[in-house]
Amino acid sequence: MIESDFILNDFETSKVSNGSVTWKTPSNIALVKYWGKQDPQIPENASISFTLDACFTLTTLEYKKLDKNSKSFNFDIYFEGEKKEDFKPKIQQFFERIEQYVPFLKDFDFVIKSRNSFPHSSGIASSASGMSALALCVMSLERELNPSISEEYFNKKASFLARLGSGSACRSIEGKLIVWGNHSDIEGSSNLFGVKFPYKIHKNFKNYHDTILLVDEGEKQVSSTVGHQLMYNHPFAKQRFQQANHNISKISEVFQNGDLNEFITIVESEALSLHAMMMTSNPYFILMKPNTLKIINKIWEFRGETNSNICFTLDAGANVHVLFPEAEKESVNNFIINELIQYCQENHYICDRIGNGAKRLSNN
Repeated sequence: MIESDFILNDFETSKVSNGSVTWKTPSNIALVKYWGKQDPQIPENASISFTLDACFTLTTLEYKKLDKNSKSFNFDIYFEGEKKEDFKPKIQQFFERIEQYVPFLKDFDFVIKSRNSFPHSSGIASSASGMSALALCVMSLERELNPSISEEYFNKKASFLARLGSGSACRSIEGKLIVWGNHSDIEGSSNLFGVKFPYKIHKNFKNYHDTILLVDEGEKQVSSTVGHQLMYNHPFAKQRFQQANHNISKISEVFQNGDLNEFITIVESEALSLHAMMMTSNPYFILMKPNTLKIINKIWEFRGETNSNICFTLDAGANVHVLFPEAEKESVNNFIINELIQYCQENHYICDRIGNGAKRLSNN
């Protein structure tokens, strides 16, 4: 599909006067990382992610038809019950980017109410779950105006719109394993939206766990937007994009053959490569904290001593995602509680696992 396929042409807003819709949309954790993009929100390399379950955003979009045409977007946003004027510029930018595809936005007055099940701006992809939830709410309104759209089209366009708010948000519409970015080894892959991994997934990855160790629950040192921009003149950018696309090929085979040792090698290398790019950019940043490194070394020691298939990945922050198969949940959970949570801020951590994607909730 191309961009023009997502433009809504025939609609009649008089069909809808007011209403509300609520979506519960998960975050995701990239295994092969996307870092660096072109306008408008096009990735420099393909990425692949686990859709999470316990880490989610719950967003309600209330809408009311305006009596007369408006030249501007009319909306208020509430986060965790508080009105957030500082969130409005990002939503304004999002609406400006998607208006050509959903041209009814200025016909309504919106109230956006949102909350997270996890700390905001702490290295868990809150923009991914937040923007995908809002995109799904907008698509639910489009479906009221155009009830004939298929489920496949609904999901693709929701992913397409979400991408224009936050790149990684396009990977939070569906589950369990999502690819975003054109790649010759992934059938149906696209730069415009995320797609489900199209091949059979080995049983080793069924119910895979992700325990998130909250090393630092504060604001990130640098936003993802700024981080991506640092790739424009980065001396190692070209090699990094090649590395990521090569790792997509390798991890695609791993998900089909169940090779957990190779999975560990790829995933940990990707996590460290992401942080290496930040440490060698201009300006440069160290996003890990001392306790991040202590956790990583503890994981390596435990794996060496027990032959466990535990591994880690990182987002653009200090927190550590501890990944492990269902068969090892008891031993790894004991290790986390006994050895790792002492390095978390106030011993905070989140037990999560692979999820099935976003879900619309009843407004009754």
